[in-house]
Amino acid sequence: MTRSNLVGGEMLNWSDLHPGDARPAAAGPAAAALLTATLKPDHTVLVAGPHAAELVGAVASQVTSVDLLVRSAPDAEELAELIGETKGEAYCGSLDRFAEDTQYDVIVALDGLERLVGPDTAGFSWTDALDRLVGLLGPEGKVLLGAANAFGFERLVQPEIGAALPRDEDWGRDVGDRAPAGYKRVMAAVAGAGLQVSRTYAVFPSLVQADVALTEVDGLAAVVAARAVASRNDGPVLMDPYRVVLDAAEAGVAFELAPAWYVVVGVEAPAVLPAGVVPEGEGVLLEEHLMMALRCDDQAELRKVIPSYVAWLGAGGSGSPDNVILERPLTGVGGASYRLFGEAQELDVVAHLRRFATRVLESGSRQPWPAAADPHQLTARLASMTGITVPEQEFSPDEVVRPRGSAEQLRTVARLADELADASARAILFEGTVSGIRRSRPYRIGHAVLNPARVIRRRLKRVLKKVRR
Repeated sequence: MTRSNLVGGEMLNWSDLHPGDARPAAAGPAAAALLTATLKPDHTVLVAGPHAAELVGAVASQVTSVDLLVRSAPDAEELAELIGETKGEAYCGSLDRFAEDTQYDVIVALDGLERLVGPDTAGFSWTDALDRLVGLLGPEGKVLLGAANAFGFERLVQPEIGAALPRDEDWGRDVGDRAPAGYKRVMAAVAGAGLQVSRTYAVFPSLVQADVALTEVDGLAAVVAARAVASRNDGPVLMDPYRVVLDAAEAGVAFELAPAWYVVVGVEAPAVLPAGVVPEGEGVLLEEHLMMALRCDDQAELRKVIPSYVAWLGAGGSGSPDNVILERPLTGVGGASYRLFGEAQELDVVAHLRRFATRVLESGSRQPWPAAADPHQLTARLASMTGITVPEQEFSPDEVVRPRGSAEQLRTVARLADELADASARAILFEGTVSGIRRSRPYRIGHAVLNPARVIRRRLKRVLKKVRR
């Protein structure tokens, strides 16, 4: 006996909740936080598209009435049992076959609109799906919509994007079925459907793993976004994901390059999801401040900040530069202050500096010293600024840290080549200078005066050779 209502276009041997070769359903703490912040008990809700069972359960626990629309028959049965008969109905099939006349207060489509239809549906574009959902809204209806970015950070950092075979769910799909390319076109399509946007979020690292959603991607929020993107791209990459996000944020384009967006219509929501994931207050990540000093060859700043940071560690602070915030004092009086960003790390001073040195080498960051992939050498140089000597035995002599991305590796190779060419040119110049000095008359006279015995001995050898002949 089936618990769901078949509306047509259902996929009988397919699951978006438990995929074999497809994207999983929408999920993540940012998605759960958005639902918690916007749904009210008296709302009637339609959850359209594949959402993780945890999200569906969260919706069912917050409102008195919720209906589901999914294309997978196994998923519909599983979710129907989850929400129970008292909460609402589970519908299985394609959105274009969904002919119910119910008007909903809220439509939740955080997975986007691409997976609201199956292979039996042809010519049903993204904007057609949006218009169909809008037609199911009641007066003053609210929409929570997800949209994937066709040209986000993944395209910049992942080498296999263009070469990978399509997943099972991608075969035979029309290009028009996908979300409009780019943030501006997505927002234009939403406006064209007659929706007034209340708030838009940049979602990281993806719709199906929404760890964080931000209305602005700058400052410490950019660090949070960079960490989320880097955690998703831990294999071979074209460029270091962490640095790409931070550089994009500095250029003011991180929001447009986000992996996905949440579009909220008709209801206010907080600026950061989930709450507290971005530290409050002023300051800059200590790692970023030190890397800027490295790139600018500002050794005076390094020699000022690193001893101050080490003193903070000695006073009970705990944290490497990548999770410590440098707070600038409001006045020029007194030294800098620090606060932890994330969990404390039980490491000694050298280990904290070594962690920073390793991250510098992995990022391929510019340094004021000769390029090298030796964490010991860089750690020892940084530690020497505080009067600390790093023993050789604390590090493996064969340890080499390479930049994460291919682009950073090529940049490091180019820098090494420049340094080698410069050293070679200096050696040739030095050799020519020395050779010229040796051939000069003053050098020969001085050499004869300072080394008479050697000169006489050499001349006697030549005379003896001539006599023997």
